[in-house]
Amino acid sequence: MSVFSKRQMAVSCVLKIVVIISAVLGTLLSAYAGRHSFMGGSRVLMFFTIQSNIAVAAVSAIGLGLMLRNKSISKTWWVIKFVVTVSITLTGVVFCFVLAPTLGNAAWNLQNILTHVVVPVAAITDFFAAGVSSDIRKRNTFWVIVPPVLYAVYAGIGYVKNWQFVEGYNYPYFFLNWGSPAGALGFTDELPYMGCVWWILAIFAALLIVGYLYLAITDLLKKIRDRQPSGKLQD
Repeated sequence: MSVFSKRQMAVSCVLKIVVIISAVLGTLLSAYAGRHSFMGGSRVLMFFTIQSNIAVAAVSAIGLGLMLRNKSISKTWWVIKFVVTVSITLTGVVFCFVLAPTLGNAAWNLQNILTHVVVPVAAITDFFAAGVSSDIRKRNTFWVIVPPVLYAVYAGIGYVKNWQFVEGYNYPYFFLNWGSPAGALGFTDELPYMGCVWWILAIFAALLIVGYLYLAITDLLKKIRDRQPSGKLQD
């Protein structure tokens, strides 16, 4: 059973509430924005951004309920929490540093700020705030590539089946456009610069690095906590 200090419990609960409210509101605003907007309208659930927001909100809601009722939190929940935290990190980083520069000022509307900035920051902070009470092994790092693997397969099927992620586009993000000049394994001097396979491999490698780093930071925080007087646990 995970043991939380009063301060840790309060901080984690607030962060989880922020994640849940921001993810739900951001998803609803995205759907309301209309199908001609990026990640908007009835197709909103087709994007990794919204799927990862819903996943991290659901995991946060379960964790919040367990914490408020002082119930035992299983190792399985911690691993899933770890995986969705890394996934939402991918959502935030890819949007802010890869997609937003191509979208210009239109990128920074309220729904995008909520789903790509507020939710990732709150979820990551919560992972570290609560994670010092977890027991996640580094061998679990490899689970972080499962969500993007599944999404890459899903998007690939959508490309072949000509699903419309956005009106006129049968792919969700430019780096999953198998019909681009770079194709699967090529390179170009313009967007997307390299083929889908290279993008996917680069994302997998980055996720494994981030996952390992998150667990290393958590271990460091545990060591810092353990050096403190035992009475601090109940602060």
